[in-house]
Amino acid sequence: MDKNLIIEKTKAFVKEKLDGEGTGHDWWHILRVYKSAVFIAKKENANIFVVELAALLHDIADWKFHDGNSNIGAEISSKWLESIGVDSIYIDQICTIIKTLSFKGGTVDSTQYTIEGKVVQDADRLDAIGAIGIARTFAYGGNKNREMYNPSIPPKSFNDFNQYKDAKNTTVNHFYEKLLKLKDLMNTSSGKEIAKKRHEFMENYLTEFYNEWNCEDVN
Repeated sequence: MDKNLIIEKTKAFVKEKLDGEGTGHDWWHILRVYKSAVFIAKKENANIFVVELAALLHDIADWKFHDGNSNIGAEISSKWLESIGVDSIYIDQICTIIKTLSFKGGTVDSTQYTIEGKVVQDADRLDAIGAIGIARTFAYGGNKNREMYNPSIPPKSFNDFNQYKDAKNTTVNHFYEKLLKLKDLMNTSSGKEIAKKRHEFMENYLTEFYNEWNCEDVN
């Protein structure tokens, strides 16, 4: 099993599938998560091979674009990894991470029990916050035809995944329902450190957003 060749083949496979995607779940998202995951994995002494493949494949088929199917990403990943000769012990680890990675409104147990899972989850969540996280949030909201903001619609709390999945909401509310919660959900010391700065950036952005929304900066 040539691990370097497997990584390169998987990069090409994912890039072909997600290149040009317009909701922020594109190849560039994958590449950023991949780079962050490798960086954190080295600091946390995680299995780099498992981390690389899980990071590359984690959004190959996001449930949000497949009628809420939470298993499809792991199913596609498993078939792909089998087709290029990855050992089953690695496939099981990678697909477990992919199936349990997503936040899903905090309505499901997304706890990672391996350091590899913790690393990839942190890397994915880091790309959901900060400047790029903000850009991705508005890109996704526009794709779903959501209002940018509506003062009469408050953020929601969700009791189960179906409620979260079917909710009609605004993009700004997503900050309160997910993004601002992620800093305190980081698993690794490296993830926590990076998240602090990105979290602060989001808080400052929201302050400015409300100032402009209310025309408080207009003389």
